[in-house]
Amino acid sequence: MSVLSRLLRPRGRRALDAAGGGWRWAGHPVLGTTIPAPSSLVRHRAAYQARNDAHVVRAVHALVSNIVGTGLWPRSRHPDEAIRTRLAEAFAAWSERADAAGRLDWPALQTLLVRSMIESGEAFVRRVTGPDGRLRLQVLHPDQVDPSLSRDLDNGHRIRAGIELDPWGAPVAYHVLPQRPGDLAPLTWEPVRVPADSMIHLFEVLEPGQVRGLSWLAPVMLRLHELAQYEDAQLVRQKVAALFVGFLKDPQGDGAGFTGAQTGGLLETGLEPGTLKVLPPGYDVAFSTPAEIGENDTFIRGQLRAIAAGLGVTYEQLTGDLSGVNYSSIRAGLIEFRRRVDSLRWTLLVPRLCRPVWRWWLEDEVLAGTVPLAAYGQNPAPWLAADWHAPGWDWVDPVKDTQAEIMAVEAGFKARSQVIAERGEDPVRVDTLRRQDAERGSGLEAAPRPAAPAPGPSEEAPDA
Repeated sequence: MSVLSRLLRPRGRRALDAAGGGWRWAGHPVLGTTIPAPSSLVRHRAAYQARNDAHVVRAVHALVSNIVGTGLWPRSRHPDEAIRTRLAEAFAAWSERADAAGRLDWPALQTLLVRSMIESGEAFVRRVTGPDGRLRLQVLHPDQVDPSLSRDLDNGHRIRAGIELDPWGAPVAYHVLPQRPGDLAPLTWEPVRVPADSMIHLFEVLEPGQVRGLSWLAPVMLRLHELAQYEDAQLVRQKVAALFVGFLKDPQGDGAGFTGAQTGGLLETGLEPGTLKVLPPGYDVAFSTPAEIGENDTFIRGQLRAIAAGLGVTYEQLTGDLSGVNYSSIRAGLIEFRRRVDSLRWTLLVPRLCRPVWRWWLEDEVLAGTVPLAAYGQNPAPWLAADWHAPGWDWVDPVKDTQAEIMAVEAGFKARSQVIAERGEDPVRVDTLRRQDAERGSGLEAAPRPAAPAPGPSEEAPDA
């Protein structure tokens, strides 16, 4: 194909329903002021729905609480046990003052970043130095990395949506506004160029060459908006149907005098329970018969199931409705959901957030002198090596699931330490606690178990 043919061929239309316009989006507000690009429009619409739509609020809570929970924590794999212990204690102490704003600890920062990634499609965290000269993490609003800033540079780099890229498309720097657009501040801002090694950009990559993240609400945003309009319309219809009005008719125009009240050109009278009224001669009564509202629960459930599928949660997590589930169905749904959460943890959250923060923290410890510079500089790999532990899952049926784990360990299909790690615990710590319990309990006789109650008449075994 010639160059001219490529230039003149029709271009495929790439569009997002969530960034569309037209009558179907009429009346939908946004949170934000400056909307320079379709992704920004999606982000601001998502922010509005995440604050005002009850189903979205519940879905976001479900995703955040399952992905982050009480936080992901590192466990050093350094060969020296004393160093592993010292690193764990030092990181735990730093985690309490990790936030540059002084409000959040390390688990709360993870929660904020994952929430931003779900609602806005992306999250930014910058490495800064606190007043004490130590590492702090500054969370930036996505609007601060200006999506309207795009141009080519003389050095061969190009800026796309506020991110400076090299010829291979790798981020080189981020051009950051000092404050979020819309805040009360001077109208003229110059972005600050922040090197890429001092910034973490957390988002789910959906296609090659993607520069900015897309809100996780984008696939269902239009459906959510129209469902809210439908529910509002149904509420108005229900209010109208609840009105009960009677009309006095005088077909011949010769009715006797009316004794009720007159408001403008209308004659009004009342109807009270337990009363009998005699109509004046010539009058008849007709009552309004509003159209009955058809059954719409099936329609709404269908819409909510589609929304749950688009958000990657179960219908029960989206609505809180457990009326139609049993043990097998809820277990199957949770297994699929947890597989998705595990994928997000280990392919996105750990490599893109946790490991870079661990590296920043170790470099800060080296500068502070708490980690020996010579040892780290000679071979940083043992210091950087760490396993990350996430909160474990609660069992649907603890007895059955525990028995299944015991059988898997006894059959050699799993290691005992693997079972402990999947529960979100440190196997070494569990063994230490068990040993301490055994030492404290040595010489103490365990309390006998209470005897089982005698079976009732209907529970006795049949005669042989």
